[in-house]
Amino acid sequence: MRPIAKSELILNKDGSIYHLNLKPGDIATTIITVGDPDRVEEVSKHFDTIEFKAHKREFKTHTGSYKGKKISVISTGIGTDNIDIVLNELDALVNIDFTTREIKQQLTTLTIIRIGTSGAIQADVPVDSFLISEKAIGFDTLLHFYNTNSLLDLNFSKALKEHCNWNSTNASPYVVDASKKLLSHFNDPVFKKGCTVTNVGFYGPQGRKLRLKINDKNLNAHLTSFQYRGKKITNFEMETSGIYGLASLLGHQAISLNAILANRATQTFSISPNKTIARLIATTLNIIAHRK
Repeated sequence: MRPIAKSELILNKDGSIYHLNLKPGDIATTIITVGDPDRVEEVSKHFDTIEFKAHKREFKTHTGSYKGKKISVISTGIGTDNIDIVLNELDALVNIDFTTREIKQQLTTLTIIRIGTSGAIQADVPVDSFLISEKAIGFDTLLHFYNTNSLLDLNFSKALKEHCNWNSTNASPYVVDASKKLLSHFNDPVFKKGCTVTNVGFYGPQGRKLRLKINDKNLNAHLTSFQYRGKKITNFEMETSGIYGLASLLGHQAISLNAILANRATQTFSISPNKTIARLIATTLNIIAHRK
């Protein structure tokens, strides 16, 4: 096996990986991802101990323990472009020997849990509720750059494109599942379940209009009315498809937990978003701590 070239696996002078500024051993095998760097402290303030901190660009990491469970929390920033960096570099930290620059023979599986915010498109998904993404539908192009083989639900994608009369100039949506193991672990009545669209933007791609016109003013209505084998599209956000796709390809377990702060169908927004996010963080940590 040839060592991975310096141009492909880029390390800083201190031996840390390029973007995340982390070294092997700095992270736990259970990792919570959040978008906002400021939200890292909102998670780690619950830890009994914090053993390690790092911060570079939008990527902030705290590693500590909560009720005897070692956990890392890392901010990803917004978008699947950042997810490409975070997932690949987290995997490198546990599955590549930084000294020999070779892939390890014994691979480590990470558990990756996204705690994020989201907007619902179905009227029966109320503001301030919690939702697990059973499936992620990527409107981005990230997974198209990787060899996905049988990973994607092609029949779901085909049905969605036909229903929406999909614009051929847009990226073809891809569909990928959450970890079945983590769906079982987080099978709690506090969570609704749904199918989540990962968008490439917050305004036009999600049908929001301020001063710019959008190409397909009926897209949100088509997404709301779409059904495939009893599954409906429930919400929008901007990272889940990348997390699910790359985690699955790399052999990790991933799940996305969404705090619903907006409802596009009812045109409402949470009056206490920070409290809703805080409740989701506490709920998630307690489930992690009691998970075998």
